[in-house]
Amino acid sequence: MTRHRVAALLNPPQSPFELACVTEVFGTVWQDVPTRYSLRICAEHPGPLQTTAGYAMLVDAGLEALREADTVIVPGWQPPSAPVPPTVLEALQAAHQRGARIVAICTGAFVLARAGLLDGRRATTHWRQTAQLAAAFPDVQVDQDVLYVDHGDVATSAGTGAGIDLLLHLVRSDHGAAYAAQIARNMVLPPRRDGSQPTPAKADESLAPLLEWATTQLGTPLTVARLAGRAGLSSRTLARRFAEQLGTSPGQWLLSQRLNAARALLEQTALPVDAIAGRVGLASAVNLRRHFRAHLGTTPGNYRRIFGETG
Repeated sequence: MTRHRVAALLNPPQSPFELACVTEVFGTVWQDVPTRYSLRICAEHPGPLQTTAGYAMLVDAGLEALREADTVIVPGWQPPSAPVPPTVLEALQAAHQRGARIVAICTGAFVLARAGLLDGRRATTHWRQTAQLAAAFPDVQVDQDVLYVDHGDVATSAGTGAGIDLLLHLVRSDHGAAYAAQIARNMVLPPRRDGSQPTPAKADESLAPLLEWATTQLGTPLTVARLAGRAGLSSRTLARRFAEQLGTSPGQWLLSQRLNAARALLEQTALPVDAIAGRVGLASAVNLRRHFRAHLGTTPGNYRRIFGETG
């Protein structure tokens, strides 16, 4: 299989953590995961490049790397109001015009906006900068209540943690849920988070234990009322905590988990669709097909033909 070529475009001072998110997802060779991506690190001027941590890193590739990339990622831009060199804007525009996917993590959205790639489109960035992005680029529809926005050819994420969510989403789009889950497992991360930029929760109010338990119960009669009972909360309080911590409702979260589990079974097993529907708590093949078409725009059969490992 030809490897998907990813280029990370840096600018001084570069955040090491945002770059590390890119390298972990696209540049790390895992022993138990097929290598399907190659990663190049580039900058306008190759050579030593200062970081926000106070040390310099050596970048050996220039903007020519963008001419060969299938995906170009801008892992932050500091400060967000800093000008973007015309050569960088032109290279991003040229990459986009020839069909490369252009991705921004956190404040990298400001670079994509300056390149005109977000005009008339929804986009997001870190919650601290959403107002600044909206004021500086009135043609951009800034959404501060999402983890990421993906248009297929252009994508943006909220803060750094949401950047990982976006990158795993892109892997899932490229190679299926099971492959993305393998990478997430090696990073000791959940394969998928849904919702908005989360509000920090008190330790005794965190939904994490409930969510972990619920993902093991998908094939059982798992209702919102049962979730609330497990958490020792009223259904109304549970809904409020889901909205605060995940930006979604308990019912929508449950459906998302069931669809994710169904995707993995379609990829990794030859089970009939009706058996998969029963295992993930969607009752029937008809119900599974309806939700697949509504949320993924395809059928379970077509999804298996694209991503299945058993055929």
